[in-house]
Amino acid sequence: MRVDDADGVRTVTFDRPEAKNAFTADVARELSAALEALSPEAFDAAVITGDGDAFSAGGDIQAMAERDETAREAYERVRGTLGRAAEAILTAPVPVVARVNGDAVGAGTSVVAACDFAYAARDARFGASFVNVGLVPDAGATVTLPRLVGLRAAKELAFTGKLISADRAAELDLVNEAVDAADLDAVVDELVATLAAQPTETLALAKEAIHANLGRSWADGLEREAHAQTLAYDTDAHEEGVSAFLEKRRPEFE
Repeated sequence: MRVDDADGVRTVTFDRPEAKNAFTADVARELSAALEALSPEAFDAAVITGDGDAFSAGGDIQAMAERDETAREAYERVRGTLGRAAEAILTAPVPVVARVNGDAVGAGTSVVAACDFAYAARDARFGASFVNVGLVPDAGATVTLPRLVGLRAAKELAFTGKLISADRAAELDLVNEAVDAADLDAVVDELVATLAAQPTETLALAKEAIHANLGRSWADGLEREAHAQTLAYDTDAHEEGVSAFLEKRRPEFE
């Protein structure tokens, strides 16, 4: 896995193109570490992408075949690798963008579903293909997929293991948009530039509140929302935003 930092953006690239960027426990740990090290003081956004013609083909089947572990060891591995990776994306203090350059299958689809934004090359395919090897969706997919695509569509993907096109993924809200492969970099770069112009600390508070309120009662949600807004009131970004509005100029967030 490659990690590149430039202009406030951390780009994490799955770099096993010869294996279609298949997931291993080490890949999950490296992804987690790269995202857990982010801070809104140093970064504006993170981008996850793949090398070659695939985003990620999912779990490494050869590694599955060689695995010999107890149930407890299996639980600790899944929670400490794939679960940790999903948690790192969902709790990252900056927006995380999936740049889906090719097929995102199995854990690849799960990573896309956990990201805050996802843009895909039109020839990319998606699928919660775990059932094809006798497994249930992991890397957060049982949590994220129903919330993104709806209960019936999530069950269809999980129960059939079928592949869907990037255009269909966009219709289901699994990705924000499917674009021509030649335009993918420009679309992602434009989004990252927009995010970089926003107050990163405020985005972190908004992301935390939105995620925390999923599944909560409206009363609990309003309490969480009020807490997040109270913190936002005390930021330099809020002061600058108000001043800029009153002075009829564009805000200059740091």
